[in-house]
Amino acid sequence: MAMDDAPVHAWQSLYPPLACHAQGWLEVGDGHAMYWEASGNPLGAPALFVHGGPGAGCTPDDRRWFDPARYRIVLFDQRGAGASLPSGALADNTTAHLRRDMEALRQHLGIERWLLFGGSWGATLALAYAQAHPQRVSALVLRGVFTATVRESLALYGEHGRQWLSDLEQRLHGPDECVCQAAALEWVQWEEALMSERAGEGERAHPARLAMARIGVHCARHAWFLDEAQLLRDAHRLREIPGVIVQGALDRVTPPAAGLALHRAWPASRWRPVDGAGHSSRHPEVARELIAATDTFADRQPPRRRP
Repeated sequence: MAMDDAPVHAWQSLYPPLACHAQGWLEVGDGHAMYWEASGNPLGAPALFVHGGPGAGCTPDDRRWFDPARYRIVLFDQRGAGASLPSGALADNTTAHLRRDMEALRQHLGIERWLLFGGSWGATLALAYAQAHPQRVSALVLRGVFTATVRESLALYGEHGRQWLSDLEQRLHGPDECVCQAAALEWVQWEEALMSERAGEGERAHPARLAMARIGVHCARHAWFLDEAQLLRDAHRLREIPGVIVQGALDRVTPPAAGLALHRAWPASRWRPVDGAGHSSRHPEVARELIAATDTFADRQPPRRRP
């Protein structure tokens, strides 16, 4: 469930590139320092981009899902991912830790409520946070929902997935660096094959491939550190939160059934299936739906005033 790529024409739907105006590392305990950055309008409606993977980290293009004139755009790299330190660290790296890190960042930045935007694993983590802190979430924009059930994991990894993940985990942490890198490449190539669509999309080479693979396998081996069907069971906690679920009809990573089940358990959400699209967030029609969602929610949130 790592980051995805897309044809050049898909980028026409996104807002233009922009630089961040603030950044730093937040000490979140357990020896972890979480990288964060902010861009857009400092007085705009706060929005948090929750990256996928797990372990993929953010990129500058992730700022482009939001109108920079209307949003205060916040990005962060989850524990062990991207520019967060230490890279690839697995100790004290669970869904509960990541959820608490998000809340610590909100408090650090002095934000009362924010919109959460996430796809795939990013949608999973956004849901976990929103269900724990519904009063802190103004809206949810989700794509390719993964609710971390046993059925979804079996569909993703197959009946021999547990043994493959166990074997991969051993090789990723072995003493031979070449073996570790080969195992990481196997993980990335497996994701690429799964995520490739008829438009020829595929997984981009990632500079922190080993860290991403270690974190991804770590989460998969531990059932994403969530109870079975937890995110569906606790969907009632989202009842006051509006949301949009955008779903590729041909998605092989996070098939539509999970997102549809979430939508049915969360009446305040809107269901936006996209025919002909797979897992990629930057399929042209998927991208347009996501931008339409962030634009709509920006209109509903008055900008902050200077004190």
